[in-house]
Amino acid sequence: MHDLASLQQLLEPIFPGLMGVRLTVLEPDRVVAQMEVRADLCTAGGILHGGAYMAFADTLGAVGTIANLPEGKRTTTTDSSTKFIAGAKLGTSVTGTCVALHRGRTTMVWQTSVTNADGRLCALVTQTQLVLG
Repeated sequence: MHDLASLQQLLEPIFPGLMGVRLTVLEPDRVVAQMEVRADLCTAGGILHGGAYMAFADTLGAVGTIANLPEGKRTTTTDSSTKFIAGAKLGTSVTGTCVALHRGRTTMVWQTSVTNADGRLCALVTQTQLVLG
């Protein structure tokens, strides 16, 4: 299994790093991260853009899968479903808690709960990751 620091370093030069995703917990069945709600990630109303929620959650599911991959394997997302429930305001942060629903040899399924600074559920994202050889 990869460690938190090496996976954070992997994210830095790519899109999740650009978004400001900061991993805080890495366990075989759970990944937790935070992200600041910046103006460039918001809608015109100063609320975190739906695509930002989706990309944040997709990153956490991918990180969870990568942490569980056998040597020489890689992954890609095959599907994702997002339910939007509440908003996160500009200048605050969101927390994503991603848990494994299934960790198989060919697919892994992860569910991410994204909460705002008040702890309110903002989005629930379920995704399937394909394990590629």
